[in-house]
Amino acid sequence: MTRVGIVGLGFMGKMHFRCYSGLRDVQIVAICDVDQSKFEGSGAAGGNIEGAEAPLDFSGIGQYRELDLMLAESNLDALSVTLPTYLHTGAAVAALEAGVNVLCEKPMALTVPECQQMITAAGRTGKLLQVGHCIRFWPEYATTKELIESGKYGKVLAATFQRLSLTPGWAWQGWLLDPDKSGGAAVDLHIHDSDFVHYLFGMPRAVFSQAAGKSPGSCDHIVTQYLYENNCVITAEGGWVMSSTFGFEMSFNIVLETATITFDLTRDPAFRVCPEKGKPFTPDVPPGDGYSREIEHFVRAVRGESLPEIITPSQSAESLRLVLAERESSGSGRLVEL
Repeated sequence: MTRVGIVGLGFMGKMHFRCYSGLRDVQIVAICDVDQSKFEGSGAAGGNIEGAEAPLDFSGIGQYRELDLMLAESNLDALSVTLPTYLHTGAAVAALEAGVNVLCEKPMALTVPECQQMITAAGRTGKLLQVGHCIRFWPEYATTKELIESGKYGKVLAATFQRLSLTPGWAWQGWLLDPDKSGGAAVDLHIHDSDFVHYLFGMPRAVFSQAAGKSPGSCDHIVTQYLYENNCVITAEGGWVMSSTFGFEMSFNIVLETATITFDLTRDPAFRVCPEKGKPFTPDVPPGDGYSREIEHFVRAVRGESLPEIITPSQSAESLRLVLAERESSGSGRLVEL
């Protein structure tokens, strides 16, 4: 039995609770949150994607207000860090140094040096550190990577990614809308697609970004061009200034030499391969969603299984460096070399 704890019981904490609860031989033994209302069911869940709405059953689960006490008493094998981003580093390092494997939500941290503190702690303790870049595990995105790498449809000529959301007013004490705590839309939301660009194509040689927002100098909506030596045209757009009735959308269009791969939650079917010859079709994809698949991967890794490498802490730190370069470019109006 793998004994799991969760620190932070907001939207993502509830998502992790749902995913762990669906796994065999996994027991959620402890949860930590400073807000008592979260345990009473009155704390806001929010979120821009479905999966964390159901009431939670805390029967037999230890409830804590202090992480250090939970780590000392709960005999955990693994901990999900689903706190606001500015608290990630301290919680992850404390857990690792207590001998507990850590799944930390994305973004890994607010700065690259903070990421390095976490990487160093994992190396020093020999414990597993995985960062929750769920898009690398999302069935349609993972299948798309396989299709591209197969070479069946030739080289990528161009790709566009979009991730658009209503303003996230559901966050505890409004932390998401405080750039000093979340990094803003670029670091919290848009990083999903920046990381997937990094995963598909490697780090670009440079980025050029433009941003807009509801206040001067804000970066609530960003559009980036990623510049590669092979001159393929790669762009991504993300933001959370859509109106309250808009909801949430994520999509991509990837143009290869002999096919276009497209994904859009607002379409039916959402996922299609459109070849130059023959009819469009929807490929088979693995079951589950990105959250359930990344958590299953984490648990299996904690148990010592040999698994394909999908995300490493160093890659996550590089994806943060990438999106920080995008934010720098949007603020300066200049191309930023990487």
